Amino acid sequence: MLKVPEHQVAGHLAIDGKLGPLVDDSGRFYKPLQGDGRGNKELAFYESFSSDTRVPEHIRKYFPVCYGSQLLEASNGSGLLHHLVLQDIVSSHRNPSIMDVKIGSRTWYPEASDNYIQKCLEKDRRTTTVSLGFRIAGLQLYEGKESGYWRPGRREVQSFTVYNVRSILRRFVSSNSSIGNESSDCSFAPSIYGGSAGILEQLLELKAWFEDQTIYHFHSCSLLILFDKESVSKGSTPVPVIKLIDFAHVVEGKGVIDHNFLGGLCSLIKFVSEVLSDSKESLIKDCVESEKPGICTDNGNCQQS
Repeated sequence: MLKVPEHQVAGHLAIDGKLGPLVDDSGRFYKPLQGDGRGNKELAFYESFSSDTRVPEHIRKYFPVCYGSQLLEASNGSGLLHHLVLQDIVSSHRNPSIMDVKIGSRTWYPEASDNYIQKCLEKDRRTTTVSLGFRIAGLQLYEGKESGYWRPGRREVQSFTVYNVRSILRRFVSSNSSIGNESSDCSFAPSIYGGSAGILEQLLELKAWFEDQTIYHFHSCSLLILFDKESVSKGSTPVPVIKLIDFAHVVEGKGVIDHNFLGGLCSLIKFVSEVLSDSKESLIKDCVESEKPGICTDNGNCQQS
């Protein structure tokens, strides 16, 4: 039985008779092939990527598994339509907090029409794409059983300023995210952003590859970042997930480094690093000010001496 994705935070939604992706209960995500050749280009990328021996094995984990394509009834009732069959990244997560971050200071691709480029330029300038090299394209924060999720609408997300982005990155790893941006405690930053398997280390691993790879240029692609906040609240340390998604505008690198994507990735790393650094300073201050000074560990705990 196919259904509308519960945790989709960006892109076209399969609601109100509109065309959009579907999921099933076996962990697969069905994305309708976009028109004007974009869908076929994305399928061709997955086919090329899966067999390209130049891509290191440790980098493949950052890309969804592709199971090919399948002819399915479209969500808008328009009949049979080819769909990409992909790994449903969030299927194993019960209450995930998710960010869709579009990377790069330029989202248009070289072969695009003048009208498309102008449309992208206007949006890039209106959001933080130009100023930061990335923008938050979609978001949901799990705030608890009573509050549920905070999901800002598309217009609100597109209005995010540099200040808002910094606040969201703090709120994303805070135990009191529902209270407000100013009071975000960033208490989960050491275990989610930090650590050997945290978001920062994963971003740095991707950065190391992008500093060398000249196979592809990833235009208008996103990083999907997610973790189970409820598990962290209960004392567990789940491994956060990062996946690159949306490859309709990937082109050949032709021996040239993808500076557009790399620059945006470096900017995101800087912002995440700042949140992590601030959280560690706060932990040290709490330890010093407590009655019994202790040692602040990497996972965010303050051990009393």
